[in-house]
Amino acid sequence: MFVDTHCHLSFPDFDEDRNEVIDRLIEEKVSILIDPGTDVQTSVKSIELASRYDFIFANVGLHPHETNLLLDDSVFDELTRLALSPKVVAIGEIGLDYHYPGIDPALQQEAFRRMLRIARTLDLPLVIHCRDAWEDMLAILEEEKHSGMRGVMHCFSGDTEIAKICISLGFKLSIPGTVTYKKSRLPEVIREVSLGDLLTETDAPYLSPVPFRGKRNEPAYVRLITQAISEILEIPLEKAAEGIVRNTVELFRLPDC
Repeated sequence: MFVDTHCHLSFPDFDEDRNEVIDRLIEEKVSILIDPGTDVQTSVKSIELASRYDFIFANVGLHPHETNLLLDDSVFDELTRLALSPKVVAIGEIGLDYHYPGIDPALQQEAFRRMLRIARTLDLPLVIHCRDAWEDMLAILEEEKHSGMRGVMHCFSGDTEIAKICISLGFKLSIPGTVTYKKSRLPEVIREVSLGDLLTETDAPYLSPVPFRGKRNEPAYVRLITQAISEILEIPLEKAAEGIVRNTVELFRLPDC
């Protein structure tokens, strides 16, 4: 069995053929799929999708790209309410992203801290997006850390040193399709951590693995990511898949598969 811990299957990119995409992921033995929200509206759609399938779960979150406008308390109150849904298994996708011009780091940081505190109150794991912001990200996590903090570094892009810091803070590293790219440094990171520290994701419709790079990604391709991890660690595909399923079930407190 395979797992896709981060797939935007509820996005409009899949509106025309979502049923076929689900058929293909089932055929490829993807047994768990987690659909993350990026704001109030997409979090609602994630929950609606998850409510229709036993093997799909939802996250509730506020992506850093959605924090460039002033946010009032109602946004965080509504996200907290949505997070109480029985199919919600984490707070995410949240975090920091300084990649594009015109962003407001202070506003992103304040929204991130508020979402971290919601997760702490509800005792839910975190799904964190970090791009070009590792120094601030790690500093905030250190300041906000507590005994129950846990989660996943979505689409991990840091180096080995950052990976080990994240793991020490209670986070697993989620490996996307970029692990199959020639210039990826993920193989080096994977060799320096353990299978117990890893999750798999597609981030579909983005970041398709080779040989589908440049095309729309979909959850059935998570098998290729798991295969890449097994080859890097020099272990059988079945062992890699079983370990990642176990990591996912334990982190998100899912029903046994």
